[in-house]
Amino acid sequence: MKKYKNISVRPYEPGDIPRLTEIWNETVEAGNAFPQESPMTEEEAVRFFASQTYTGAAEYKGEVAGLYILHPNNVGRCGHIANASYAVSSKVRGKGVGRVLVEHSLFIAKQRGFKLLQFNAVAASNRAAVALYEKLGFLQIGTVEGGYKNRNNEYEDIILFYRKL
Repeated sequence: MKKYKNISVRPYEPGDIPRLTEIWNETVEAGNAFPQESPMTEEEAVRFFASQTYTGAAEYKGEVAGLYILHPNNVGRCGHIANASYAVSSKVRGKGVGRVLVEHSLFIAKQRGFKLLQFNAVAASNRAAVALYEKLGFLQIGTVEGGYKNRNNEYEDIILFYRKL
């Protein structure tokens, strides 16, 4: 895993919940990345982040600036495939935090016994995410026309990606 100056990822801690919730909700409200339409309360966030296989908190210059969640994409015979979601504070986008989060999630997914990492619904308008995933060796599985309803209530395509670990 490549090292980046001023960026580290660690398991989240209970004291991170307010900041993680803020970053998560900022991403939800942007309406071009997550399927959720409503922000989470801190109480909901406590349960949500604890229910994941792994929740990582990214620090940039000592401040929590992003996060990711990692969990099985499915169960049983497909339980070896992981899924992840990433959120980076708008204040630090373009500083490499997203890349470090994805690279860290690949490491943790493999460590936890997953064989693949799959993204089910990357909004086509989320160009930064699409470019990052392609740069990190993810392959496009396909496109679902009109699979994502953005914050303007317009339907746009989603792209499915995967990468072997």
